Amino acid sequence: MCCYPPAVSLTDKAIDRIRDLIGSGELPPGSKLPPEQQLAAELGLSRNLMREAVKALVVARVLEIRRGDGTYVTSLEPEVLLGGISSAVELLRGDTLLELTEVRRLFEPIATGLAATRISARELLEVERHLDAMRAARDDVELLNAHDAAFHRAVVAATGNATLTTLLEGISSRTVRGRVWRGLVDDNAASRTLAEHEAIYQALVDKDAALAQAAALVHVNTTERWLREHVGRDEIR
Repeated sequence: MCCYPPAVSLTDKAIDRIRDLIGSGELPPGSKLPPEQQLAAELGLSRNLMREAVKALVVARVLEIRRGDGTYVTSLEPEVLLGGISSAVELLRGDTLLELTEVRRLFEPIATGLAATRISARELLEVERHLDAMRAARDDVELLNAHDAAFHRAVVAATGNATLTTLLEGISSRTVRGRVWRGLVDDNAASRTLAEHEAIYQALVDKDAALAQAAALVHVNTTERWLREHVGRDEIR
């Protein structure tokens, strides 16, 4: 008897069959799928179902189609599988956007504290470079925020945790726009933002995990408070 609930479509079942092959190692990362007709026969699926399943897994970045060559399993690395989060995040609005900042508040301070224990001299120079660029761009809101985002990417990358880095990059992309607008409507935002980033940087220099986590929490809370005051307005939609 079928173990799937009635709500699960035939396409979903086909997707699960292919995922099982990948999960079991029969189709490891980077491997080429057998010809469509052969794979459909091996899995007991129609060719139409096979095509639909492959299309869905391509969208999910599990498979990739190489024109004129065939269909391959991707690297299955976090930056590939989780890289699509930012596209979904861009569609969030209102209270859901606030939920996103709460998620960032849960993850980013801890990641910053972890970075303080792992950051190399080269990685610290990269963080410092973006901090210097932020100081130079304090009167250019868009450039300031571009380096703001790059600063945080460099900090989180220093954790060496690709999954954490990809997740935070995905959920932070939406908040960049909020920071831009905060700068446009709040004349003191640039000075406050710089001070918060300098505190984070100094904690990284000192390799003080607790202080780095606290400094990052203060910074994220500043953004969250601003969004709570302005959520629902057109400028952050």
